[in-house]
Amino acid sequence: MSPIDFSDPATIAFLTDALTAAGVVGLEISRPDGQIRIVISGEGGARIGSSEATPRASGSAPEIMKAPLAGYFCADHPAAAVAPQTLPRSVSAADVLGFVRVGHVLLPLRAGRSGILTRLLAEPGALVGFGDPLFEIELPS
Repeated sequence: MSPIDFSDPATIAFLTDALTAAGVVGLEISRPDGQIRIVISGEGGARIGSSEATPRASGSAPEIMKAPLAGYFCADHPAAAVAPQTLPRSVSAADVLGFVRVGHVLLPLRAGRSGILTRLLAEPGALVGFGDPLFEIELPS
């Protein structure tokens, strides 16, 4: 049996649909190279979380925020009717910078650290893979 490819958006969408149909409220899989968590909400939606097992770099160099899983990159919420924000701009750790869309599921991309969002490294609407660079954030020194 071959291992499941968690970087494939179709695989994530299939797992999410299968969990929802089976009435399962969630699934978490951990491996040495990372972790994936799918939580089905009460309204039939789902949250997908993923983390890479590598620590963040410290220092004054900009931090590159990478895609936690494969999907379509959205710089803004697809339903939002607002103009894109200009860069550079200040962000806090809890700010949502964008989304990765897998099927009907949107995974919010939180800054995770306070700093200055300086660059968008992926085109909105582009198919991104696990670990692809999305944003550049300058951390305070």
